[in-house]
Amino acid sequence: MQYRELGHTGMMISHLSFGASSLGSVFHETNEKDSFEAVEAAIEGGINFIDVSPYYGHYKAETVLGKALRNIPRDKYYLSTKVGRYGKDGVNTWDYSAKRVTDSVYESMERLGIDHIDLINVHDIEFQAALPGGLQKVVDETLPALFELKDKGLVSHVGITDLQLQNLKWVVEKFEEKMQKENGKWKLESILNFCHFTLNDDALADYVGFFEQKGVGVINASPLSMGLLSERGVPAWHPAPKELVAACQKAAEHCKAKGYPIEKLAVQYSVSFPRIASTLFSSANPANVRRNIEWANEEPDWNLVCEVKEIIGDQERVTWANS
Repeated sequence: MQYRELGHTGMMISHLSFGASSLGSVFHETNEKDSFEAVEAAIEGGINFIDVSPYYGHYKAETVLGKALRNIPRDKYYLSTKVGRYGKDGVNTWDYSAKRVTDSVYESMERLGIDHIDLINVHDIEFQAALPGGLQKVVDETLPALFELKDKGLVSHVGITDLQLQNLKWVVEKFEEKMQKENGKWKLESILNFCHFTLNDDALADYVGFFEQKGVGVINASPLSMGLLSERGVPAWHPAPKELVAACQKAAEHCKAKGYPIEKLAVQYSVSFPRIASTLFSSANPANVRRNIEWANEEPDWNLVCEVKEIIGDQERVTWANS
């Protein structure tokens, strides 16, 4: 396992990291025994960064992860969770207000059984863009509330997440401008973006230089592009355009014919860029966790990477709206 610093945080995190969304039965029903073993397999395999959110499974993922972590020494992992997206009884909710995100941090720590969060993220800021106050509310209210918690020692670092790269860049710029205007000391420390450093879409690479210039660490997520890059194919809910789905299916078939699963190539490709600190994947299956770790520690077949990109062709970097 390789370890790379996340921006200027001082956190040396594994180049493959564990996303705990699956523990919330987000994709299919899971059981706690498998979930506990999946977390243990991640730690045993050298993964030291775990990401979760109260939104995943509407609090279930945090609850299950908290149970899984009880027997794992706290110095074995860095833990990241989020604020802003929630849900109850199958209904999704969003609240980026200072009071709600502050309360959310305390609630997450209780569910997780910890007294300190290494990285707290504002979850999928594009949803606030559609709410009163827009993204400016993230700059003026959400982030200051989280940095106040940092000043109190409850969290170590503060970041933001989103599918839309432009939103991440905008908030980094605007928060920096706010701090300069107010002679403030706070500085955004990381961003998490998903589905944009994959075999079918490497647009995140265009933004890495900007984030490096600002001292912001970069985390990538979803190396399989939410199932696009898999032999099984996308779930019914996947928002990708049908032309992109078809191109990725063709690429998966090509890899299968070569005896090299596209899932393996996708994971290897996503962790290959050293300027991205880590790539998150999620699974509640311990065997899958071990397999992903094995893949991530091997170099990809670069000739096959080129062939896959040629098959995807004009569908490369085609994206979609969040959901």
